[in-house]
Amino acid sequence: MSLIEVKDIYKIYNPGENEVRALDGISLKIDRGEFVAIVGQSGSGKSTLMNMLGLLDVPTSGSYYLDGEDVSHMTDDQLSEIRNKQIGFIFQGFNLISSLTAQANVELPLVYRGMRAEERHRLSLDALEKVGLSHRLTHLPKQMSGGQQQRVAIARAVAARPPIILADEPTGNLDSHSGEDVMNILTTLYKEGRTVILITHDNQIAARAQRVIRIQDGQITDDYINENAE
Repeated sequence: MSLIEVKDIYKIYNPGENEVRALDGISLKIDRGEFVAIVGQSGSGKSTLMNMLGLLDVPTSGSYYLDGEDVSHMTDDQLSEIRNKQIGFIFQGFNLISSLTAQANVELPLVYRGMRAEERHRLSLDALEKVGLSHRLTHLPKQMSGGQQQRVAIARAVAARPPIILADEPTGNLDSHSGEDVMNILTTLYKEGRTVILITHDNQIAARAQRVIRIQDGQITDDYINENAE
């Protein structure tokens, strides 16, 4: 059974004469442990698809099975609970809280999960060590470079060890060296068994993934195994 199965998904805005089909009948499967890049230019539908896969939005029609469970018609509270347990998000804009230290930012989602302080502390330390920032625990975001902030964001995404990592343009605000560091971390997470879904417009970034799905005008135009990936 696939970890993710999307069946004939549509997302339609302004139904009727001037409707916009952000997703136009998309079907795909992603197996546990895959490293998948979803590639498309601005307006292609890739961000809408990311929102569907990440349970941040629901389709107009179609079905989405996550680990065998149909999540297409769940309530916001149900989606939020599954999202919190199953998916770690990495965004282009880091989304760190400026008044919190690196460690406190990483711990925040663990607080929402009702985890005890001792466990939160241990998991956050492990996650920050994994991304090479164990020496920056008490630093605020403004005291770190963009690359370091993104590594804190990755630590936050992986601290609770969710099975799915969803990365939306994770290198978009970074220089090439920091971007390479981030991609190396994502590759390591994949090799450790996580399912990594990377959303990008950049073909060079997509080339790091084991599988590439191209999307245009709300439809999948290509889906292939990348034989040249690491």
